[in-house]
Amino acid sequence: MKVVFRADASVEIGIGHVMRCLTLADELTAQGAHCHFICRAHTGNLIEQIRSRGYQVHPLQVVTGIAGNPGADRGIYGYWLGASQAEDAAACAALLESIRPDWLVVDHYALDQQWEGSLAGFSRKLMVIDDLADRAHQCDLLLDQSLGRSPQDYCRWVPAHCRLLCGVQHALLRPDFSALRGDSLQRRAAFALTNVLITMGGVDKDNVTGRILSVLETLSLATISRVTVVMGATAPWLEQVRAQARTLPFSTEVKTNVSNMAELMAASDLAIGAAGATSWERCCLGLPTLMVVLAENQVFAARQLAATGAVLTLALDETLGRDLARYLEQASGDPSMLEQMSQQARKIVDGSGCRVVAQVMAESEKD
Repeated sequence: MKVVFRADASVEIGIGHVMRCLTLADELTAQGAHCHFICRAHTGNLIEQIRSRGYQVHPLQVVTGIAGNPGADRGIYGYWLGASQAEDAAACAALLESIRPDWLVVDHYALDQQWEGSLAGFSRKLMVIDDLADRAHQCDLLLDQSLGRSPQDYCRWVPAHCRLLCGVQHALLRPDFSALRGDSLQRRAAFALTNVLITMGGVDKDNVTGRILSVLETLSLATISRVTVVMGATAPWLEQVRAQARTLPFSTEVKTNVSNMAELMAASDLAIGAAGATSWERCCLGLPTLMVVLAENQVFAARQLAATGAVLTLALDETLGRDLARYLEQASGDPSMLEQMSQQARKIVDGSGCRVVAQVMAESEKD
């Protein structure tokens, strides 16, 4: 089976779309598939990282001047494509003509049925990965791994024959999360706020990480002995965060492009993390989280997750420092708070979703 992924990473987009496609590509490759990626060369792209994972990448250049056109058909997300949908489809068509994939998988907020319809004849099947439920698609399979999402949210957006995989049970998690789930949950038999993990995504263009470290610097929390900060190697504030970490009163390590995120999460007592796909990784390992919503497209899932009690949310406004300090002091003085959050988090996802999605693709490809 040949599979082509169309997804982008950039300073504006972040890295989540590419990373979840990579997770699915790894699972498909393990099952014998051959995967390619088509990515536009935005600032902050992950093209070399994808290549380092063994995949062939077909880069597309950013079209000069497109940033001045927001893309009337996709609103604010039109900026993210770096070209018009027609230009992007034409460039992809030339590549797909030579590859002739069984599956074309698209994970991009800037693309919809216009792009998908233009490329319908270049693959046997077309899959969309989405979590907005706000536009029409022309596809055979649609995946939305958001908590609380149901097929009814997409019925008016897809053709009648489209199969819908909706809900967090389909979350695209790497196998190391399910492999470490048992050990992580067992470790949490005794709760204490000792090790804190901070992860605001691969880009963190607004330096929320720096704001969080500034709050930690002001607190007297004797229980905390180690803070681990995870960032992307292309994060624009990386060097400033590294310098800030050296001034903190407890051991603080800044890591980039980690390959052992599951181990870091399993060894942590609390995460201060962005909303988004990594939320499901934390839930799988029962990791309590103080969650920051960094973008409008994260609001739906964040609200659903907060309602379960698995996380406490932090607003990205003037209340951030005050609420963060209050929650940390509470968790330090009353570890039962962490226990209650962990118990709710572990119920949400078990880490088997990627295998299920890959199996559905393999079975559907035979139709």
